[in-house]
Amino acid sequence: MSTREETAPQRGIFGALNRALAILITLAILAIAAVFFIPEIQRHREERAEIERLRSEVQRQELALAEKTRELQLLRSDPAYVEILARDKLDLMKEGETIFRITPSGAAPTEPASP
Repeated sequence: MSTREETAPQRGIFGALNRALAILITLAILAIAAVFFIPEIQRHREERAEIERLRSEVQRQELALAEKTRELQLLRSDPAYVEILARDKLDLMKEGETIFRITPSGAAPTEPASP
C-alpha cells in the first residue's frame, strides 16, 4: 500500500476541519470588517441626506433671489409698478376703480379705504 492510501481517511477528517476552520476565520474577518464599516456607511448615508437637504435649500434661496431681483428691477424701471404697489400699501384707488382683495383662508379681510 502506498502512503497516499493510508493517509486518505485522516486527510478527509482533518481536511474537512481545516476547511471549516478557514470558513470560520473568513466569516470572523468579514464580521470584524462589517463592525468597522457599518458606522461609516451610516455616516455616508446621513451626509448624502444632508447634501440633498442643502441642495433643495439652495434651490429655494435661488428662486427667492430671482423673485427679489425681478421686483427690484421693476421698482427701478417701471413707474406703473411703483404706483400699483404704493396704492396697494396705502389702500388708495383711482376714480371709478374697483379693488378686489383675495385673502388666504383663515386670514381676516381688510376694509379698503374710501375715496
